[in-house]
Amino acid sequence: MTQKTILLRRVLAIIAVVLVAACGPYMHQPMKPRRAILGPETPVKKTLLDLPKPQEKIVTAVYKFRDQTGQYKPSETGANWSTAVTQGATTILIRALEESGWFIPIERENMANLLNERKIIRTSRSQYEGKDENNNSLLPPLLFAGIILEGGIISYESNILTGGAGIRYFGADISGQYREDRVSIYIRAVSTANGKVLKTVYTTKSILSQEVSVGLFRYVKSKRLLEAETGFTYNEPSEICVTEAIEKAIESLIIEGVQEKLWGLKDPKDTASVSFTNYREEKRINYSSDPLGRKVEKNNRGKLALGASVGSNKYYGDFTSGQIRPKTSVSIGFAVSPHLYIDNENGYRGLMVKDKVDDDSYFSDLSLRYVFLPYDRFTSYMSIGVGFDYNPKGIGLSGDTYLSKINGSFGLEFMARKNLGLSVSSGWNYYLSDKFDGAISGQNNDMGWGISLGMKFYFFKLKQ
Repeated sequence: MTQKTILLRRVLAIIAVVLVAACGPYMHQPMKPRRAILGPETPVKKTLLDLPKPQEKIVTAVYKFRDQTGQYKPSETGANWSTAVTQGATTILIRALEESGWFIPIERENMANLLNERKIIRTSRSQYEGKDENNNSLLPPLLFAGIILEGGIISYESNILTGGAGIRYFGADISGQYREDRVSIYIRAVSTANGKVLKTVYTTKSILSQEVSVGLFRYVKSKRLLEAETGFTYNEPSEICVTEAIEKAIESLIIEGVQEKLWGLKDPKDTASVSFTNYREEKRINYSSDPLGRKVEKNNRGKLALGASVGSNKYYGDFTSGQIRPKTSVSIGFAVSPHLYIDNENGYRGLMVKDKVDDDSYFSDLSLRYVFLPYDRFTSYMSIGVGFDYNPKGIGLSGDTYLSKINGSFGLEFMARKNLGLSVSSGWNYYLSDKFDGAISGQNNDMGWGISLGMKFYFFKLKQ
């Protein structure tokens, strides 16, 4: 083994150690026992604490606020009898009410325990202080609630979104996967005076799970195999997600109750505070979002589409020496529906077979374009159609003025502005004859393939 090889191996070993040491803090590997700490707070907690002060705190009772889903944790290995969400949601709700500064929660979940303890106190005082009913053995009355909060965890949806990506080459691979679940909370405020449901609020919180892994599997020498792998997984705690959803529901209940004059602010001018302004904006955006929280922009594309593109074109056929040539075009499209357009594209393209053909021809295509997500800013699309190439001097070595073809493409489009779409696409043209290069052989006709960058202007909104 040479000195250079030994030095190289030492350098690689040092790099590997540094990388592992650097990744350790990121992966939060438990290298030593951890002490008990205060429970983590959610981002919503600060918003809840920053709400304006109430005119008067509301005495509130919560009898039960439980998991109503009956959902168990998903398992790939067999039955799992552990519940998907916490069964202690009542305790979480009472803490959120207490710390919000708007409510005085009173004990109702374990009312029997409270009444039994008060009975013990009265009995003890009566025995040791005498039977005079006017003495201090009498306990003050229990608080009664102005409102009762009802509801629960009403939904736990698994695998709302799943996906991942990976690559493997020469024994080395890296991959990542993710899964998103969702928990939903409903809370309603009921008046104890007449049983009227004063307000109902609804919040959701996603629960994210991620996995990243890196591996190496390679023979470094005859009969010597190197195998290494590392990675980490992250599962967002469902209890923290339930807490955040409950705290968001309390915030919503307070603000919407103020707006509907169910309860008041200490300073009425606080309706213009940052908390109220941000909530109103969130509410407005919520009406234009889909169930996954993505903003939906209706009528994002129009009835008429005018476009232009530039790109490349390359020959594939009986000869293997095709070279890249330029292509440019303009197009016009008409919407049949939000998903379907009829497009006419006209342009000028080059197609070259080295040392044989250097052709520049005009072309015209008529195609159907299907837009997968017409109301999203970013979407994929595909098209298929027919067309022809034209050259008065003859196209390629065919000697024909016209060559008919079938065309197709797949692309991505991004709406940079309300009526302006930017796109990148890959398309092919399959000639209906094998004459372009002057050689008729093989099972397939001549064809061209290319990549294009384009833009489209949309006009006239489609009806809903």
